[in-house]
Amino acid sequence: MNGLQSLSDALCDLLNRVESTDVQLIIGGGFGIYLKARHVGQDVRTLIDREFWPEARSTNDLDLFLRPELLIASDKLKPLARAIESLGYRPVPGAEKYQFIKPSLQGTQAGSLKIDLLTGARSSFTGWGLRVDERRVRPRPSVGLHAHPVEEAPTLDRKLVATTVSGRLSSGERWEGEVFLPHPFTFATMKLFAFRDRRDDPSKDKGSYHALDLYSVLAAITEEEWRGGLALQNEFQRHPLVIEAGKLVRSYFVLPNDLGMIRLRESGYFHEDFKLDEFASALGQLFAG
Repeated sequence: MNGLQSLSDALCDLLNRVESTDVQLIIGGGFGIYLKARHVGQDVRTLIDREFWPEARSTNDLDLFLRPELLIASDKLKPLARAIESLGYRPVPGAEKYQFIKPSLQGTQAGSLKIDLLTGARSSFTGWGLRVDERRVRPRPSVGLHAHPVEEAPTLDRKLVATTVSGRLSSGERWEGEVFLPHPFTFATMKLFAFRDRRDDPSKDKGSYHALDLYSVLAAITEEEWRGGLALQNEFQRHPLVIEAGKLVRSYFVLPNDLGMIRLRESGYFHEDFKLDEFASALGQLFAG
C-alpha cells in the first residue's frame, strides 16, 4: 500500500475518534507538506509550475501539533489519548507520552506508523503552572500525553490552512475529516532550522530531505500565501528566531555551491529541471530581514 495513503488512513482513524471534540490537529512534517501540495487547486497559480515540483517523498511519521490551549486545559486531550491507545499505538521507549509507534501487521519496524506529538514554543505556557522543559510540555492534571515544544515555530498558529483528509478507516469505511496546516512561512522557518541541525549528520542524509522539503514548500506557495508570508515576515522581523532564519538562508541557500543547495541536489528526489534560481530568490525575499 502507498505509504502516504497509509498515513492518510491512519490520520482519518484518529480524526474519526476525536470527532465532535475540541481536538483540532495541525499537521507538520513531510506529510503536512504533502497535504499542502494536494490542497492547492490545479488552476491556482504557484511560485513554481507543478511540472517542476518534486515527487512527494515517502514518510511514516505523523507530526501532530497540539495547540497550547489543549495542553493547558488538559481534559480536552482525553479523547486523543483514548484514540491513540485504542488504535494500537505503543509508546516509544525514552520518548513515552509524546512519541508512539504502531508496528506493521507483520510486527516489524518496516511499514510501521509513528506519531510525534508537538506544540509551540515554551513561552506559550508561561504562567499556566505546567511542567515545561526543552523536551516536554506536561499537562496538569496528567492525561497520559505530553508534547515536545518546537521553539522554531513562533508563527505556528498564524494564517493556518484548513484542508480535508480522505482515507479508509480500520473498519474499511471511507471517511474524511478536517485538519490544519502551518502557513508556508512557518513550514519554511521550521525546515531551515531542521536543515541546520542535520546538515552534517550522515544518519539523516545530511539534511538533504529538509532542503528538498524547503524547495517543495516554496514551489507550491500561492499568490495569496506569498502576500501572507511577507506580512508575517514584516510582523516578526525582530523576532530572534526569524532573524536567525534569515541568516541561515544567506549562509546556505543563495549561491549554487552553498551547502543547502548542494544538499538539495544530493536528494534522491532532485531533478535537474528544478527551478533553483526562482527558489533561492523567493526564499531570500521571504526572509530578507
